[in-house]
Amino acid sequence: MKNRNLIRFDWAIKRLLRNKADFSVLEGFLSELLKDDINILSILESESNQKINSDKFNRVDLLVKNSKEELVIIEVQNENEYDYFHRMAYETAKVISEYISVGEPYKNIKKVYSINIVYFDLGQGEDYVYHGKTDFIGLHTSDKLKLSSKQTELLGGKIEPFQISLEYYVIKVNNFNNVAKDSLDQWIYYFKNNEIKDYFNAKGIDKAKELWRVDSLSDDERKKYLKHIEDLHYSASMAWTMKVDAEDKIRLDEKYKLAKGLKNNGVAIEIITKSTGLTKDEIEKL
Repeated sequence: MKNRNLIRFDWAIKRLLRNKADFSVLEGFLSELLKDDINILSILESESNQKINSDKFNRVDLLVKNSKEELVIIEVQNENEYDYFHRMAYETAKVISEYISVGEPYKNIKKVYSINIVYFDLGQGEDYVYHGKTDFIGLHTSDKLKLSSKQTELLGGKIEPFQISLEYYVIKVNNFNNVAKDSLDQWIYYFKNNEIKDYFNAKGIDKAKELWRVDSLSDDERKKYLKHIEDLHYSASMAWTMKVDAEDKIRLDEKYKLAKGLKNNGVAIEIITKSTGLTKDEIEKL
């Protein structure tokens, strides 16, 4: 059986993270992704939790601080964006610079995770979860550069540079094949299908099934949520329509190019018409 009365993840993290019970849902997902026991201390100010009239439905961004004083950026992007990787870099750089005060030593820079849940084909790749981190590999010896013993002592036992620098995660939801092989997959199944199967046991996912239900929303919030879903359907439909129109234009341009070449070579219009499907008038205007 499937639980169908669930709020989309992007709407839930944008609107419903008001108390510790809701935190536990997000903590569950982050724990499964980062393979660590994540506890959220606070939701920090970000673009997505500012209540503004120009609220966009295509993107949600959230910034949280965990019990280790690490910062986690969570982005949900519904529409294609060719410079998305650039924005990932910009967002992480902005967070790093904003959360260190003037005069503080560099060691006080926060560890930042950038988690990107995208519903479009970002880049080229067949997997549905990608992880990027900073490793320094020797050009001549191929060994990995690690922290010195003194650095490890001073920095709380960390031994590799990536543990104190940025880490990126990209979840390409549409690449997921709907076969949940592990607990993280159960979360991605929810992201893609807006459903949680009864036997799913990933950390926090039972809380999502309990708390993030459409019928638990107020009348006003339910209306806004349904409008959000309608906007997403409309956006997807427009994107599909634009794709079809673009493909049709390419095919038509190819026909015109072929017809023009045949006409310039003295081929009879009747033959060009049969070869391209263009009308006599269209061919004569070339």
